Amino acid sequence: MVSEQTALRWYFDFISPFSYLQWQKLRPMLGEHSIQLVPVAFGAILAAHGQKGPAEIPGKREFTYRHVLWQARRDGVELRFPPAHPFNPLAALRLCVAAGNTPEAVEAIFDWIWRRGQAGDSVEALSPLIAQLQVDGEAVGSEATKSALRANTESALLAGVFGVPTLSIGSELFWGNDAHDFALDALQHPERLEDSEMQRLKQLPVGVQRRA
Repeated sequence: MVSEQTALRWYFDFISPFSYLQWQKLRPMLGEHSIQLVPVAFGAILAAHGQKGPAEIPGKREFTYRHVLWQARRDGVELRFPPAHPFNPLAALRLCVAAGNTPEAVEAIFDWIWRRGQAGDSVEALSPLIAQLQVDGEAVGSEATKSALRANTESALLAGVFGVPTLSIGSELFWGNDAHDFALDALQHPERLEDSEMQRLKQLPVGVQRRA
């Protein structure tokens, strides 16, 4: 079993349907585990690593959307894409921060965008949700809220996060909804990350590098 002192953090962005899918699995765990919910700007993380998101690559974009919908249907999760994607998620992320990053706020925002298929790309689009969460509209765009979101994103980068969703268990990072079972296994049996082959992979040499 994981130590009670082991820090669990979940880095996510509302732009990510995979974050929505993993949230369905994490939410029931909150009664048993203390998980810090950390909204981050996925675009800034991609930029820091010099990468494109899957929705920015033709072909991969369409496949990803269909794969997400397939996974949702397989898992019995209601999912409806918002009017446009990718979209600017900053208003939704800032609303989450202004609401205290509570599970209730995270659930409400994911529900609005990914279950109800509503736009989450502006304060105006989110105004019914802002009222529902009883958040001061001015707080969503305040400098304190913006700074807190930047700090979240910077802390994610310092932790080594390169994508969302990412669940961190101590210093170990588990990226993606499809890594959820791997994360759960590591949570229950951390010694499995310490065997010789797992350790060898940390130092595996690079055989060839693609030229830019």
